[in-house]
Amino acid sequence: MVENNYDAVLVKKSLEEGKRLSDRALNKVRDIYIEKNVIKSADGSAIVTLGKTKVIAGVKGEITTPFPDTPNEGSITVGVEMSPMADPNFESGPPSAESIELSRVVDRGIREAKAIDFGQLCVVPGEKVWTLYCDIYIINNEGNLFDACALAALAAFQTTVLPQVDSEGSIIKDSKGSGIKLKFNPILFTFSKIGDKIILDPDLKEESAAEARYSVAITEEGKLTAMQKGLNGTFTFDELLYMIQTAKSSYKDVVKAFN
Repeated sequence: MVENNYDAVLVKKSLEEGKRLSDRALNKVRDIYIEKNVIKSADGSAIVTLGKTKVIAGVKGEITTPFPDTPNEGSITVGVEMSPMADPNFESGPPSAESIELSRVVDRGIREAKAIDFGQLCVVPGEKVWTLYCDIYIINNEGNLFDACALAALAAFQTTVLPQVDSEGSIIKDSKGSGIKLKFNPILFTFSKIGDKIILDPDLKEESAAEARYSVAITEEGKLTAMQKGLNGTFTFDELLYMIQTAKSSYKDVVKAFN
């Protein structure tokens, strides 16, 4: 905790001088590397490296019973595992509040964008559908897990290929069907407010000094699909507009990492 306080002081002092400790521009994202199809046993998978933050995501499809109000649609479920291996401040055991929030923000960004047509996950109308379980594991935490996890989930869904099913809707073992199609590719952008400065893609030291956090998911068309405000600080209306515009203008640079 003492180290975090010291880091926070350094971060604030540097930002008062108009720069980040890393010399990265306030509105720039760290380098992003995405490697797809990294887990052979998964239906879809990806490793994302955002600066020094690294996460891995795997998707596994299961045949389930549809929800009563959407009998002809499948669904997705996102979970995030925060292990002490990735950060000594993480604790083993049941999902923490931070893990649950991470899962919900990642899930919402993809779900509310209608990125996946859940109708294509219907196997037997009213009886059987695919549920896609996306499990995300933190390998190393150097800040901004929100964006790293969202990128990993999106890349894993992009690579998902489900098994074939027979006429009764049962999985044909060791078979490969067609990949799921994404209609949109929503990308999450997270900002931190430190003093009177707004920074994009905060690293771990910057997070220790943050007073407020804002995450917004943007599609390639510039549509906002989800947003989340965190911590106790506040944002002005003009600051919100600035963050949204910065996210939109940053989309093209970030989406290149998927190629």
